Formats: sequence, C-alpha cells, structure tokens
Amino acid sequence: MHTSKDLKALAQAVIHEEITALQQLPARINEQFIAACEAILACKGRVIVTGMGKSGHIGSKIAATLASTGTPAFFVHPGEASHGDLGMIVNGDVIIALSNSGSTSELLALIPILQRQQVTLIAMTGNPHSELAQAAHFHIDTSVEREACPLGLAPTSSTTVALVLGDALAISLLEARGFTSEDFARSHPGGRLGKRLLVHVKDIMHTGARIPKVSPHADMRETILEMTRQGFGMTAVVSDNNELLGVFTDGDLRRSFENGQALHTQAIEAWMTTKSYTIDDHALAVEALNLMQAKSITALPVVQGKYMVGIIHMHDLLRAGIV
Repeated sequence: MHTSKDLKALAQAVIHEEITALQQLPARINEQFIAACEAILACKGRVIVTGMGKSGHIGSKIAATLASTGTPAFFVHPGEASHGDLGMIVNGDVIIALSNSGSTSELLALIPILQRQQVTLIAMTGNPHSELAQAAHFHIDTSVEREACPLGLAPTSSTTVALVLGDALAISLLEARGFTSEDFARSHPGGRLGKRLLVHVKDIMHTGARIPKVSPHADMRETILEMTRQGFGMTAVVSDNNELLGVFTDGDLRRSFENGQALHTQAIEAWMTTKSYTIDDHALAVEALNLMQAKSITALPVVQGKYMVGIIHMHDLLRAGIV
C-alpha cells in the first residue's frame, strides 16, 4: 500500500518526466514547423484539426486556441468524418492530423479522400516514418522517449508535447498576423478580458437627468439636495452651456464643516474644486476604473472636450463586469 510520501514521489516523477520531454522541443522548431506555419498563414479556407482518443482531445484544444487567436479553425472527429462530416472540408483548407503512432486507422482511411482534394495535410505524430507522416505535406515531430506513465501505456508525455507544440503553432501564427489584444477581445466578448477591452465609458455612463449638476450660483442647500437626489456622492458645477467648471463632493462638504466655514453665505462656486478628475466618453471603461483606483474616488464626470456629457460610478463598472 502506498504512503503519502510514495504518492508525492510518484507525482513528482511524472512532472519531471514531462518536463524532460518538453525540454527537447525547441530543437523541433525546424523547417517543417516553419513551413507548416506558412501554409496556415497562406490558407484561404479554414484549419481543420482531427485526431482519435487522447490525441483528439488535444486536437480539440489546439483548434480552440487557433480559433481564438486569429486562425479560423474547428475540430472534426475522424470517425464522424467518414460518415458525412468530410463535407465540412473544402478545397483550400489545411488539415492538422494528430496521432502519436501515425497509424491510427480512422485517420489513414481519410488520406485517399484528402489527397483528391486541394488541401494541405500537416501531421503531428511521434513517428516520422509512419504512414500518416509520409502522406502529409509537412510533419511536426511529437515523439517522446517514454511516457510519464510507469506502464508506458497511458498517453501522458506524448499528449503534453503535442499540446505544447500546438500552442507554439498558434502563438507563432498570432504574432505573424499582428493579432492584438483588441482582436482577442472581439472573440471573447463574454469574458472579463473582452469587457475590459471592448466596453467604453459612453456604453455605461449615466446621461441626461441622471447627471448631478448645479449652476455655479447655486447655494449650499440646493447643491446638497442635488447630491442627495442623484446619489453619486458628488455634483458637477456647470455653466449655462454645460461647460464643466468644477465639482463639489461629500468629502468637500465634510472638510468644510470640519473647518467651521459658513457654507450658507456664498454660492457653490466659492467651494467647488475647479481642477477635478474627468474621463472622456470614448475612453475604455477600464481606464475610468484605473483612474478611480489611483485617485481613491468613486465617481467621475464624463466629458467631451470641456463639456459634461455624463457621469460614471464605480458601481457601474462593477455591474458591467469591468472590476
């Protein structure tokens, strides 16, 4: 029976074995790998990834990574391909076929059909002399000296190597295409990153009657009522044509009381802060977040030039999933 010490040693041995396999990969980035990248870059169609069993699971992940980084790609199960899904493959496509042995029967059955189509076949196998590797236009070597499985049976090191080479392929293509974080966000609109890169201040700011604002001639009572009514903890002070002149916050109010100042004797223009922080309505919402966090404030006037067009609160950023 294994002790906890034995289990720890076994797990560490697996990790070390897979690290050893990965350390051999930089030398695999050769002319065949580069040619495979160039073929995908030149592809006018899509990239179809296929594989059986564990190779299929790795292939599905590679297809998803390609698709999310600027290379149109999807996974086709080789068994289903023989029963109709080959119709998904058209002239001009690139096929990436994964098989550690290079002799998976379901993949080999597809080769004659693929050879009759104008497609490019890239094989990722652990045997460069296998039938699949020999039939491919380009071969990426995924061989390992041994699996991390002590029986040498369960795909472990081999699937890790295939996964990492797939990542190397996808990210090399990303760089070659000039794919940007904004491009990435467009394919991930539901994720936090997508929201941070796609949502602008104007998309979530409050406008119209929801903007807290008073005239510079307003008295303190009128100003406090406006702050209370809108609930942003501040109000803008604007001219007749909506030019932002300054702001007055609940912090300003507290400090004035603490200093014993007679607030009721003067108009709000005497108490407002004229050099206030603002954000442009076309700025990214995450820029508003960064400014609020840096300056320890919870609301920002939104401007177009010197004119106030809205207000954004930290709660708006929370609701939009920016925080």
